Amino acid sequence: MESLDLTIREAATRLERGEISSLELVEATLRRIEATEPLIHAYALVLAEEACEAARAADTEMAQGRYRGPLHGIPVGVKDLCYTRGIPTEAGSRALAGFLPSYDAAVVERLRDAGAVIVGKTVTHELAYGVNVPPTRNAWDPACYPGGSSAGSGAAVAARSAFGAIGTDTGGSIREPATLNGVVGLKPTFGLVSRYGIVPLSPSLDHAGPLARTVEDCALLLQALAGYDPRDGGSIDQTPADYTATLEVGAAGLIVGVERDLFMGSLVQPEVRLAVEAVLAELAAQGVAVVEVAIPELALMRTVGLTILLGDASAQHWHLLRERGSDLDPTTRLMLELGELVPATHYAMAQRARRVLCDAMRRTFESHRLTALVSPTSPSATLPMDEMVAQGETGEDPLSAGLDFMIPANITGQPALSVPCGFSSSGLPIGAQFFGRPFDEATLLRLARAYERNHAWAGARSPALPPLDQ
Repeated sequence: MESLDLTIREAATRLERGEISSLELVEATLRRIEATEPLIHAYALVLAEEACEAARAADTEMAQGRYRGPLHGIPVGVKDLCYTRGIPTEAGSRALAGFLPSYDAAVVERLRDAGAVIVGKTVTHELAYGVNVPPTRNAWDPACYPGGSSAGSGAAVAARSAFGAIGTDTGGSIREPATLNGVVGLKPTFGLVSRYGIVPLSPSLDHAGPLARTVEDCALLLQALAGYDPRDGGSIDQTPADYTATLEVGAAGLIVGVERDLFMGSLVQPEVRLAVEAVLAELAAQGVAVVEVAIPELALMRTVGLTILLGDASAQHWHLLRERGSDLDPTTRLMLELGELVPATHYAMAQRARRVLCDAMRRTFESHRLTALVSPTSPSATLPMDEMVAQGETGEDPLSAGLDFMIPANITGQPALSVPCGFSSSGLPIGAQFFGRPFDEATLLRLARAYERNHAWAGARSPALPPLDQ
């Protein structure tokens, strides 16, 4: 099953040359799912028959010279918030058990159009709220937390039970699973990737995007996903860039900022701080200017973001709360009930404060001519589940506190990318986060690739999982 060690780009090259078939890749992926699922539980539903049928169709098309591009025949996972026509979409909730959508989500449409093969629906926290405890566990240590609501997607990519996956991100739920599982995760600019057909949480904070093992693979997935969709009221009519064209140009001449008061303070574990400082040092050695910035307004991000999220989520799911409340996990139900207690004045003030925060971030990027703002993705490597729960009860859980590091990009709508940058002393992944300029994913990916190409993080395999030859 060494084919599973290939990146999307490498697998695509072999598929196009006829050196391997899509069916071979899918069958290897399904065997890998069978081997790893007892440990990490990344999938809510495995679509073995459907995937093999799609792989055969892809092989036939390629044999006839109808090559659709680098995702053609590639096995991918899709978060179980995304509608799949005639296939259950339950959003991790008993309240949606048995729901069979009559159409595909836009991201699923675009994957299918690109020829990708969907091997399964990945596990999500109930309604993507991130408050219940789903079965998914970390690919590097199955006793540990796998990240936010796109945990199934992150764990599947890390375990090599998918070449790439789709996640959603309302407060960091693509980037946290990416960093904690040692993969790449991109929350695109708000409006770049359609959310049509995705179970919502907060329409003004929700994003959909890719997780993969490399920056280039994320770029290839984004190329297929990006584009205007009038069915999504937040979609912006802007022609997507070519996200792979400048990947290898290098980072010389770019400028990155560091906000040390918020992003490099005492909350950040020393090992994480050292790893991110090493990223900055390496970029500087490549000709990137590293400047110190101050954005004190960021201290309000969590309060503003959670106020908006609470109100939005309860408005989106009021019918489930009333009609299927007994089927909701008690923690999810509590949060939906809590959101109904948020005064309209507080919600309105949070939206006004949001404008202030967006302006502060924009001014910082403009005044310093920044390409990106760099921070840890999470202030901590992952924690054992029992330790995380115990610390959370005292309000000292550093992973939950990591919301401060990730939700700024959801509030501002700018793109944010998490890239592996090392391991803790206990062998757990660490990630660096790059906040970029709106709709400038191409440069953000170029910057991250300039760092990534000097490292072999994408080739690292979890010692906690069965070897690929099993």
